[in-house]
Amino acid sequence: MYDATQRDYMDKVAALHGTRTPLAFVDTYGCQQNEADSEVLRGMLTEMGYAMTADEWEADLLVLNTCAVREHAEQRLLGNVGALTHTKKAKKSQLLVLCGCMMQLPHAIEKVKQSYRHVDLTFGPPLLPKFPELLWQLLSERGRFYFHAEHTGEILEGMPILRGDPPHAWMPIMAGCDNFCTYCIVPYVRGRERSRAPEDILREMRALADSGYTEFTLLGQNVNSYDGNGLDFSGLLREIEKLPGDFTLTFMTSHPKDATKQLFDTMADCRKVKRQLHLPFQAGSDRVLAAMNRGYTAAHYIELIRYARRVMPGLHLTSDVIVGFPGETEAEFEETLALIERVGFDNLFTFIYSPRAGTPAAEMDDPVPPGLKREWMARLLAVQKRVSQEKQSEGA
Repeated sequence: MYDATQRDYMDKVAALHGTRTPLAFVDTYGCQQNEADSEVLRGMLTEMGYAMTADEWEADLLVLNTCAVREHAEQRLLGNVGALTHTKKAKKSQLLVLCGCMMQLPHAIEKVKQSYRHVDLTFGPPLLPKFPELLWQLLSERGRFYFHAEHTGEILEGMPILRGDPPHAWMPIMAGCDNFCTYCIVPYVRGRERSRAPEDILREMRALADSGYTEFTLLGQNVNSYDGNGLDFSGLLREIEKLPGDFTLTFMTSHPKDATKQLFDTMADCRKVKRQLHLPFQAGSDRVLAAMNRGYTAAHYIELIRYARRVMPGLHLTSDVIVGFPGETEAEFEETLALIERVGFDNLFTFIYSPRAGTPAAEMDDPVPPGLKREWMARLLAVQKRVSQEKQSEGA
């Protein structure tokens, strides 16, 4: 359970404010797991006496929850951090905190130290539970603090959460990733996989359903590798199905190597599980998939989708794809286009490969010029646009 010491620090921070109610601004970059983490940050801040604001100019405390998955997200974040010099000049007492995945990367921390001296505090995901203690140190000592810690393998229950209003609730069921795809920084910043106990998940969902939440999204870096005290993801879905209440259930993000016919059968059997699936395929070339360390082939992916659609007619299917992975050839890119044509996705989330320092792919030869990768992306988007339009016409 959540450390009582941190609750003591919450009380200490609240006492510093006296009768005043300071304002906190929490901004989120990146994935749905970051959104869920921001709800924890807001919950902690509320218990520490803060009220939330959507205006960074009036805030006493700015908290930016960062993303490290792609270079674009990092650059956008740093641009916004630079712009916040103006709010700090306008409000001399304002404090700026950077947390989240980017702040687990040594090169990013060093960049903030050297170039963004108006940042007062940084910490990564392992230290989220200790945010009250870190904030207490910042408020009581004043200065610039850069904290770093490794993941302990724990999942703490009982941390404060300030969710958005019903009907939707994010529901993290696990954290971390064991896949080590060669392009991905997530296992290095989020740690190894660890799953919540099923009884804790079910208890929390029951309480939320009783409070009016009717749409749940189960979250994990690799959600379908869930293993809660021997209960796999399919088993968890069946246990959630038994909960009382009229609610719907979706989940993300799934990995094809852990997607099974048993999972799709479970989805088909469970009335509360919506008929939608986000299953990233990333590339249509088996050589590229092997270089990515994805653990499946294009044929295996296609067979999974064929079975899923057979047991769940009308399935809404979305996916992720990376264009221009190091060493990808024109012919291999054409294999990706062919897979898109064959599968017929409802929507795709598309990305040009972004090197992440510290990942194996960042050290691979990458002879394809950026301009050609952009041309490939334009061709891919045109194919997907046509596929989407055809599917919409079929469903009209």
